[in-house]
Formats: sequence, structure tokens, C-alpha cells
Amino acid sequence: MSYRIGIDLGGTKVETILLDSENEVLFRHRIPTPPLQTGQAPETRYLEIVAAVCSLVREAASQIPASTTALEKISRTDAEPPKPGAIPADVAVGIGIPGILDRRTGRVINANTTCLIGHPLQQDLEAELGRPIAIENDANCFTAAECVNGAARGKDFVFGVIMGTGCGGGLWANGRIRSGMHGIGGEWGHISIDPQGRQCWCGNRGCIETMISGSGVEAGHKERTGQALPMRDIVAGFRAGDADCQATMQAFFADFGRALGGIISAIDPDLIVLGGGLSNIPELYTQGVARVQDFAFHPGIQTPIVKNELGDSAGVFGAAAIGI
Repeated sequence: MSYRIGIDLGGTKVETILLDSENEVLFRHRIPTPPLQTGQAPETRYLEIVAAVCSLVREAASQIPASTTALEKISRTDAEPPKPGAIPADVAVGIGIPGILDRRTGRVINANTTCLIGHPLQQDLEAELGRPIAIENDANCFTAAECVNGAARGKDFVFGVIMGTGCGGGLWANGRIRSGMHGIGGEWGHISIDPQGRQCWCGNRGCIETMISGSGVEAGHKERTGQALPMRDIVAGFRAGDADCQATMQAFFADFGRALGGIISAIDPDLIVLGGGLSNIPELYTQGVARVQDFAFHPGIQTPIVKNELGDSAGVFGAAAIGI
């Protein structure tokens, strides 16, 4: 392929990137994910997200240099002129989503952006764009990007973690993503570690996502204090010595340690790489990592737990890499 377009569809943002054959960035743009409006049917929001994704793909394609793509250079007298907004045939398109495609039905399941659930997203996007695309879980895209070009490069067995609006993971082994028999490999955010805990959108209680995602920490803080604070204010209060915020963050570090300690005990990876908005909290790599030792089944855990190198756009690079 001469060019690659990646789309990272997240809970709060949709980002696109255009790469050339040398993986040089030619274009990047992000927009807010269409929000769920009061009284809006989930179906309406789903259609708005499909439209937003298609618009970004076309916008990225429009930035391809005017020298034309390889296939467009082939002169054929019987060829039809390209349709306005059409994606050239030698441009790969890949999309990372906050969920997975059920391999039996082709419909989205287990999506944090719940309006996607039950819809044939790949089929709908391909019909709108008039071409095949690849879709992969966003955490898998993140993990692949960091293993190929980021903080985990050179490692054979890696667990990638996303801690943002939701909480997910990806597993890299021997040079590729391992998604498993059902496509749910790495979906560590929905391991229930507290059956008496908060209700999760997936139907279980006390999932890891309800405890160490941004939304989970915020909900826990509100339950304990009655204060509805965004994560950035909770972190600021913690650093300023606010007792309530400090209690919330200490619970966060303990839950982080319990969740990652369990993963290390189960699969013992060479490295864990963290992504998502919460990965930018420096104390996670000191106080949080210290708590992992309390919950891992080994007296001297040495597993590197590191911050990503590609920033919050790692997912979009990974999406471009899986494009077809």
C-alpha cells in the first residue's frame, strides 16, 4: 500500500492519521466523539459516529499528495472516473474501536461506547466508504503500536494496558497480537475483582474498569465523599494534601496493584506498558507500582511497568498498521 489511514475511535475523541509508505505522518486530526445527547436514542448516536468516522477517513484521503497514487497512474480507457470522496484503492484503512467484533456475527460486543453494541460496524463503514477496512480492538492497536515502535519494542511477551474513559488490555506474543479464540484476549478490564463492587455496564459488579478507569475513580470518589470531581481535580487535590482526594488515590493505587499483580501472576509478561489518560499520572509509576508487589504471586517482582512512548495517539498508529 502507498498510504495508510488509521482511525482511533475512543469514548471522548476520534483521531485520524495518514501515513506514507515510509511511515511518515502526512496528516493528523482529531475531533470529539459525538456525545450522547439528553433523550437521544442510542441508534442516533451510532449513526452520528459512523458519519464522523467516514468523514475523517475521507478527510485524511484528501490530504494524499497531488502526485496521485500508484493505481491512479495506470491509464485505462475503460476505467470510470473516481467518485467524489472515494478512497484510492492503494490506501489501507484500519480502525481501532472500544470493543470487539463478534467473529460469529460480525457485530460489535463488549463496547465501552455502548451505542456500538449489536451493530455491524465494519459492514456499515465498508458500505459507506465503498471499500474493505480492518477493525481491531483499540487496546490491541495500542499494544501493537508500542511493541513495534514504542516503549515495548524488542520484547517478545507484552501486556498493554489502557486506562482512560474505560479500561482494556492487549496481549503481544512472538511478534503479533494474540486475541484468542473469541477475540477477547487481553480484556482484563472486565475481570470482576469485587463481587460486591459497583455495577459495571457489562452486567457484572466490581470489574477492574469500575475501579481504575477515570470514570471508575470519579464514581468511587463521589460515593465516598458526595463530591462529583473530574479525575484531574482529584489528582490535584491529592497533591495538595486534601484528605478526601488522598483517600481516593490511595484506593486507586491499591486497586491498580491488585489488578496488575493478578495479571503478572497469571501470564508473567516481559513488560507491561500503560496507555490512556491515567497513564500520565507520574505517581502511578511509584506508589502504584509499589502496590503491585502486594498482590503478585512472587516475593520479588521485577516486571517493568512503563509509560507509553507514543502518547495518546498510539492507538491511531496501531490502527494504521492493521489497515487493509
